[in-house]
Amino acid sequence: MTSSIRRIAVCTGGGDAPGLNAVIQSVMIAAGNRDWECYGIRDGFNGILFPERYAQGGVVRLTRDRVRGIGHLGGTILGTTNKGDPLHFPIKMPDGSTREVDRSDDILAYFATHQIDALVAIGGDGSLTIANALHQKGLRVVGVPKTIDNDLDKTFTTFGFDSAVAFATECLDRLHSTAESHQRVMVVEVMGRYAGWIALHSGIAGNAHAILIPEIGFDLEKVTAKIRSRDAEGRLYSLVVVAEGALPCDGHRELLAPAEAGHAERLGGIGERIGHALQERTGKDTRVVVLGHLLRGGSPTAFDRLSALRFGAAAVRALDEGQSGIMVALGYPGVDYVALEEVAGRMKGVPLDGDTLQTGRDLGICFGD
Repeated sequence: MTSSIRRIAVCTGGGDAPGLNAVIQSVMIAAGNRDWECYGIRDGFNGILFPERYAQGGVVRLTRDRVRGIGHLGGTILGTTNKGDPLHFPIKMPDGSTREVDRSDDILAYFATHQIDALVAIGGDGSLTIANALHQKGLRVVGVPKTIDNDLDKTFTTFGFDSAVAFATECLDRLHSTAESHQRVMVVEVMGRYAGWIALHSGIAGNAHAILIPEIGFDLEKVTAKIRSRDAEGRLYSLVVVAEGALPCDGHRELLAPAEAGHAERLGGIGERIGHALQERTGKDTRVVVLGHLLRGGSPTAFDRLSALRFGAAAVRALDEGQSGIMVALGYPGVDYVALEEVAGRMKGVPLDGDTLQTGRDLGICFGD
């Protein structure tokens, strides 16, 4: 099937992740090699929905000069946002209230007016849900899986995850020595939203003694018992890794801010809660380290960089083959095509019978259950 494409656009939505620039670079070069024009939409879809905000234009032409040398850089040259979902776009009403409207037709109209034939949408679950909706309305779309949380279904991994795990593991390596020197308990809170992949992988790689993830309701008494057991063995310090969405047995998840129009709830604070509780229960000096957005920044690892370049090139190949409504997914040994409808609205949590979790149990790591 011939592609019949002359112009494509690319956007980056949701939270930033190491490797975004590598995808943008790969998409532009692969498109250019097919004599396609490539355009970048600023800040998710805000470049289309709020063109007045951008002095240089909300949609910019991507050239080889513009993408040269960006593959190793963190962040995204296009900018990104996790606000302003065009399917549930928040608008202020005259009475001061906020109402959500669907502005997806504005995006379709822009593509038609400017004769842009297809979209490469780079993002996580939220962004790919939007991409699927645009596809169902007739736009040619290929999605690229991006999230440090690794919670997208139908792909072995997402780019950004390896970089986040590598940095979190390095932090744990450093915390071992200072925790042991002061005989402290160190509680390390990591990102991941409702999935425990970052906490699990970095915790095992970084020799944590307890790992608390959203998939396993935890009882702090079990963690306390682990710390006391280590003390009895003469191991007078402990490291506890906590996913930001970790769920106590009482079912109360810690939030920094509730959900509001156009924006999902913000998780955070569970590390402080656990740190105070463990200090009270054990009597040990306890410190809390929140890695937060440090996990999003910085250059991508070689694995993430290569994955991002592969994803970008595969997305362009898919469009060239006439594909639409699919996500490029990392499989073995190559990149697969998965229908967006099989990904949108679904989350991949840590499997409780998975080898990595079982490895942690075999190593004696406490999961709070």
